[in-house]
Amino acid sequence: MIRGHPSPLSGLAGSLGSLIRRIGRLLLLLQLLVLGLGVEQQGYAQNRRADSLRQLLRTRPHPDTLRVQRLHGLVQELAASNAPQAMRLSHQALRLSRRLADSASIGRSLLWLSILQRRLPNYDSARYYTLLAQQLYASRHDRRREARACLELSLIAAQQTNLTAALNWGLRGLRLAEQTSDQAVQTQLRAIIGDTYGKLGDYTSALPILNQALYNGHLLGDQQVVAAVLNSLGSVYQLQRNWPEALRYFRRAAAVSRRMGDMQNQLANEIGLAEVYIEQGQPARALLHGRLARTLVRSTQDDFNQPSVELLLARAFLLLHQPDSTLLLASHARQLSQQTRSNGNLSAATELLAQAYAELNNYPAAYQQQRLFAAYQDTVAGEATQRKTSDLRYGYELDKKETQIALLTKTRQLQTQKSARQRLQLYALLAGFAGLILMVGLMGRNVHLKQRINRHLNAQNAQVARQRDDLTRALADLTQALDRLKSTQNQLIQREKMASLGELTAGIAHEIQNPLNFVNNFSEVSTELVEEFMDGPWQQLPEAEKAYATELLTTLTDNLQKITQHGHRADSIVKGMLQHSQTSAGVYETINLNTLVTDHLALAYQLFQAKNPSFKATLLTDLSPQLPAVRLVPQDVGRVLLNLYANAFYALAQRSAQGLPGSLLKLEVHTSLLAQQVQVRILDNGIGMSEETRQKALLPFFTTKPPGEGTGLGLSLSYDIIVQGHGGTLSISSQPGGGTEVTMRLPR
Repeated sequence: MIRGHPSPLSGLAGSLGSLIRRIGRLLLLLQLLVLGLGVEQQGYAQNRRADSLRQLLRTRPHPDTLRVQRLHGLVQELAASNAPQAMRLSHQALRLSRRLADSASIGRSLLWLSILQRRLPNYDSARYYTLLAQQLYASRHDRRREARACLELSLIAAQQTNLTAALNWGLRGLRLAEQTSDQAVQTQLRAIIGDTYGKLGDYTSALPILNQALYNGHLLGDQQVVAAVLNSLGSVYQLQRNWPEALRYFRRAAAVSRRMGDMQNQLANEIGLAEVYIEQGQPARALLHGRLARTLVRSTQDDFNQPSVELLLARAFLLLHQPDSTLLLASHARQLSQQTRSNGNLSAATELLAQAYAELNNYPAAYQQQRLFAAYQDTVAGEATQRKTSDLRYGYELDKKETQIALLTKTRQLQTQKSARQRLQLYALLAGFAGLILMVGLMGRNVHLKQRINRHLNAQNAQVARQRDDLTRALADLTQALDRLKSTQNQLIQREKMASLGELTAGIAHEIQNPLNFVNNFSEVSTELVEEFMDGPWQQLPEAEKAYATELLTTLTDNLQKITQHGHRADSIVKGMLQHSQTSAGVYETINLNTLVTDHLALAYQLFQAKNPSFKATLLTDLSPQLPAVRLVPQDVGRVLLNLYANAFYALAQRSAQGLPGSLLKLEVHTSLLAQQVQVRILDNGIGMSEETRQKALLPFFTTKPPGEGTGLGLSLSYDIIVQGHGGTLSISSQPGGGTEVTMRLPR
């Protein structure tokens, strides 16, 4: 739109385009939700299952229900990757099911054909197959499967933006599903119904239904449903212009999608976040999420959503007064939209081009784009009118069917009254057979007595079964309590051992320190005496004796230097022993544990590389953003982290030196929030250790390093700092050649 000349239809086109984009974003989520084809079913495992099913179909060609089930399983594996072959297999399964007169398999084949036709998209064929399945299930009074058919019909109507039909089919399916125990279908239907209410502007109805669907999704553990409903809640609050709530729900949905590794769901939420920031007038943040959305579109090769993402970026650049970038993105988006015949995106792209040309003072080009924009608006408005007409026609047909149902209900009531009169006549005839009724009554009494005895026996059996279950649960509880008691006992024993060893170590260190000081001092004094001798009396020796004296003094100097060197090493060991036995005097502070972990990781890597310049390793961090600040002594915990990282780098260097096969050298650090603790996990793919070594790893003076490279006090001191100093836990798990994992837990 040219600056200074706002179009009277721009509000209509903008609202329609926004509605179409939000419906498309919901459908992107609901298609994955209904199909059940998440990212965990793709890749090598999917190909392996498909190959296995093909082999079974080739080797066992007998036409029975098992073959139909295998055909359906292969269709499910191929639906996302090879739709034409999945379509052929679905037709084959439908023909075989009809030959076997297996109604359940017929209905399932029809639903798969509908899903595949909808994804083409071929909505007329999809609706035809779904209606056949729905009528089949209705004739068999199979409410659970009929509800699934209504779910598919609602989704087809929603994809055609026929919101009234989508709502009616969703409500009908929900009434059927509530008569069954299929909580999954009920939750999916509530997700579609709630979002449809939101798109229709009925926010009062939308929010309670969506919140109920979100609650049920959490109970079922269905992350696909949770992601879809969170996105729908974000869309509803976006339509209400409640920006904080919209951002909160979109961010929650994006977090769930990232945990699942589901890039399609994450794409929908990044688009939502970018739209909200644009509507708030925050183009910089919108640009951040728009670029992430574009990366996801390219990764998933999503041609359907690429124009919408590029239009989002174009709007952000226009708000940032960068019209050149807007022209580039809007032109490419319009080119893609022309291929898909998306009039809503074509209108939005043309409007952005007009605004960008106007900002560049290219008014002839802006005017030309404005005329195109007006033409596209007419098309979009026509489509909206057509949709409203379709909704009215659908409502008329629905009222007509409801009238027919009312007539059938009235006819059924008349038939019921006639049957009641016939029963009265029958009772009058039976009154003449009083003797026969008496005999039947006696027989019935006997049957009643037998049934009462059977009910009593069944009640006793049920009581015995309950008592057995109670005993089983009690035994399980006792077993768990015994295991916890044993674990606590082992921890107490280990703490007592470490405390006793600490006291013994302190005593030994004090006893060794004094004679060690004498050794170090006298070795240094002796070295100085040798130097004084060389400077003085040695000069007065005869030349014949100087060579022999020089050789003796050189040997003596070398010996004194070795004594000094080993004395200092022994001194460092003693100081380590004293440090091991002493209680930390550090000051507790409230610290961001994620920052402490990453800072010391970088420091440890730099220190290790300084000693080993050729060492290279990949550092991976997975830090929980929900981690609270933790009260600890940062110097002590930092020393523990440096020691653990150093041990991990040493294990990686040993793997590289030994030339063991496997992946690249890698160190991973994960932080997470537990119920009452925060957890830090450090994993490396180094040489690992044996079970015997792992059990001794926390003992003082135990080390697997060569002499001179380690004192064996690092892990022992780390254990004391974490367990005794901070009331936490430190555990090690490892396998030879399989790397090592160290888990550190601290109280919150």
